[in-house]
Amino acid sequence: MARPVTLYTGQWGDLSLEEISGLGKQMGYDGLELSAAHYNIKRAAEDPAYVQEVKDTLMKYGLNCWAISNHLTGQCVADTLPGAYDSRLDGFAPSELAGKPEEIRKWAIQEMKETAYAAKALGVGVVTFFMGSPIWKFWYSFPQTPEKMIEEAYQKVKELWSPIMDEFDACGVKLALEVHPTEIAFDYWTTRKLLDVFENRPTLGINFDPSHLVWQGLDPQMFIMDFADRIYHVHVKDVKLNLNGRNGILGSHITFGDQRRGWNFVSPGHGDVDFDNIIRALNQTGYEGPLSVEWEDSGMERVFGATEACEFTRKINFSPSEMAFDAALKNK
Repeated sequence: MARPVTLYTGQWGDLSLEEISGLGKQMGYDGLELSAAHYNIKRAAEDPAYVQEVKDTLMKYGLNCWAISNHLTGQCVADTLPGAYDSRLDGFAPSELAGKPEEIRKWAIQEMKETAYAAKALGVGVVTFFMGSPIWKFWYSFPQTPEKMIEEAYQKVKELWSPIMDEFDACGVKLALEVHPTEIAFDYWTTRKLLDVFENRPTLGINFDPSHLVWQGLDPQMFIMDFADRIYHVHVKDVKLNLNGRNGILGSHITFGDQRRGWNFVSPGHGDVDFDNIIRALNQTGYEGPLSVEWEDSGMERVFGATEACEFTRKINFSPSEMAFDAALKNK
């Protein structure tokens, strides 16, 4: 099972598509998971010539694309509801919409619909994304959070996202939510609840990223096994715990990379994610899609790190056995 190894381009938004394509090839990747920083969603949905330019650039470097991403726009859909708006979202939306949450939400909903058509135009069947949450800031349940507030929030998310999913269905494209703090689904049970609320609609699946699970104390392998039919895409991303008695898991408002944090994202293979077990679970459940490196490590030079990460991912990307290990044992 030769799964392609790709690079998520979100953290390389300071480079042009041409530059990241050349660098991605140089670092050894099979393809790119294009973020909206490198694939203009609106142009792609409307302009076949632009889409062909993107295809030509990828082809020039021998790269493919199996998924595109529109995480930041998706975050603006539910995070701009009354009581949930955060001014930091202004950086995710067009500058003229700054401070106007209703306008940001309308823009985000329209762009997410257009994302379905942009993916279809590129021949891509999966979009990785965030969907936001009107209740994330209530995660600690103090002051006390009424269950009604939680239920209403899930229903509001369903109301906002269902019309978007209708467009994805029309285009034959799936949505893969990255289960992540700040999302309506950030751990095991919130993911289960979200899928139930959407009545297990096939449009909605998971962009599996173990780094967000490990520091919460979850077992990524169990997540794969229990949500096997919903794993539409996989991120290879690592996290290292540093709970030394002073450092806590909530981060202490300390910047990523600082050793005073209780955990940090690190280059794959340098942290506490058990990738061997993850690959075995993916093999057992039949996942054949890309392994997309989302490279985040504030303590390591990124070209060195992403090159090493590609090599690491190829090393762990083994196929399942076609026979039991003891099947060849014979008595004379």
